[in-house]
Amino acid sequence: MTGVNDLQQLLAGMEPELHDGEFVFCTVANGNIADLARLDPLGMFREAEGLTLILRREIAEQERLAGAAPMRMITLAVHSSLEAVGLTAAFSARLAREGIAANVVAAFHHDHIFVPAADAAKALAALKALQSESAENVRK
Repeated sequence: MTGVNDLQQLLAGMEPELHDGEFVFCTVANGNIADLARLDPLGMFREAEGLTLILRREIAEQERLAGAAPMRMITLAVHSSLEAVGLTAAFSARLAREGIAANVVAAFHHDHIFVPAADAAKALAALKALQSESAENVRK
């Protein structure tokens, strides 16, 4: 199944969902992915400086892994194409206008936006407003 490419359709169909729990971005030097699987990371990315892990906050704390500030995850339910242009720019601009930091993971089916835990409700409201405005534009 291919994802949606049209920006207005993507924005109108975002259906942002705020997930329970908090997540942290941690880094481990030269981590062996097989050894780290027991931590059940939500995501991993190898960088020159080390392996970045996205972990549930409680797991990072249990393992005494220092992480960035706690984040909440918002998933956009729309199945966006990996070749779609403008979706990240559009929702990032809206969040920036509200003064909300965003760390985005674009996976195969959906985009996942990590926002500071304290700003989660505000971020969700901003994304829903963007979706509503876009849906109105599609209907015109």
